[in-house]
Amino acid sequence: MQYASNYRRDNMVLFCYLFCYLVGFIMLVKEIMTKKVVSVSSEDTVFDACMKYKDFKVGCLVVTENDHCVGLITERDIIERSICQHVNADTTMVSAIMSVDIKTVNMLERVEKALDIMEEYGVKKLPVVYENQIVGIITVTDISRARPEISQRFVDSWIKPRWK
Repeated sequence: MQYASNYRRDNMVLFCYLFCYLVGFIMLVKEIMTKKVVSVSSEDTVFDACMKYKDFKVGCLVVTENDHCVGLITERDIIERSICQHVNADTTMVSAIMSVDIKTVNMLERVEKALDIMEEYGVKKLPVVYENQIVGIITVTDISRARPEISQRFVDSWIKPRWK
């Protein structure tokens, strides 16, 4: 008898989740992520990374080793850790200036989960993974375009306090 009760409850939860998803209450990361990820090797030079920025016009580059994300490199990384430090872009490796300890989000997570991770770690970009492979990237901009009502929460709780 207990099994039947649990079965009905589990089916009801699944039905509610499916209904919310279908009417648009739930949005998954995979629905709004950018699928085209531009990557560089950790062994590439900073100059190579700059050329990829120029050629692909992206907000960040995913640094990979053996098809796994090991870091991100942003324009800020290039400015602060390369240009301002007067390092030679032709000889300095990406691994020397990249941001490490990168947080990721699964493509099947809800968009709110991605925003929670961004808030917790103070980041604006998250590589999206599925089965340990990079399948996309999601940014605050992606979220604000798709779900402006929840992106305001991010602005109020994380970005505004940093401006003060």
